[in-house]
Amino acid sequence: MSRTSINLRKLDFSPVENPFLEGSELRTRYKTVRTRTAPRDLMDPDTGEVVGQSVIHVIEEKDEEHFVKVFAEGVKAAYDLSRTGYRVFQAVLTEYQRSKMTGGYSDSVNLIWFDDGLNGHSLDMSDRTFHNGLKELIQKGFLKPKLPNQFWVNPALFFKGDRVAFLREYRLRSVTNGHRALGRS
Repeated sequence: MSRTSINLRKLDFSPVENPFLEGSELRTRYKTVRTRTAPRDLMDPDTGEVVGQSVIHVIEEKDEEHFVKVFAEGVKAAYDLSRTGYRVFQAVLTEYQRSKMTGGYSDSVNLIWFDDGLNGHSLDMSDRTFHNGLKELIQKGFLKPKLPNQFWVNPALFFKGDRVAFLREYRLRSVTNGHRALGRS
């Protein structure tokens, strides 16, 4: 990226309209940052209140190894996975990546534990640890039983794509009737 020098004595002024109202974009070598404000005609479905919000959208390029790591860590954080749940998620994700695709995706994965490993691949965990993590993934909606040793996968959490977006919304906590209420005034 070439950096243009800013000369404070020769600025392009915009006295009538704020140029940021349509959003802005900054590109660096491996990242793009876009900002905008969401229109004020968004409605909070819980309160009926008309709200707007600021959006900061960061797009980062990662190689395949780092992409998978960032994806798995983002899912771990979003779902509050335990260390065991996270380790089993990584193992299941690896098996999912190895599974045969039909119509551009796989909707299920075979998970057979034998010889201290998953589907014939050694894992550094006991069968009890694996099964505890598997229970957590089922409980938190990552997997649903299809057949013995075969599980439906949540397509938002298991995919073979090349991009993922984690959206985190922050709302200002307010106090109502002496109690804290999230997003309510």
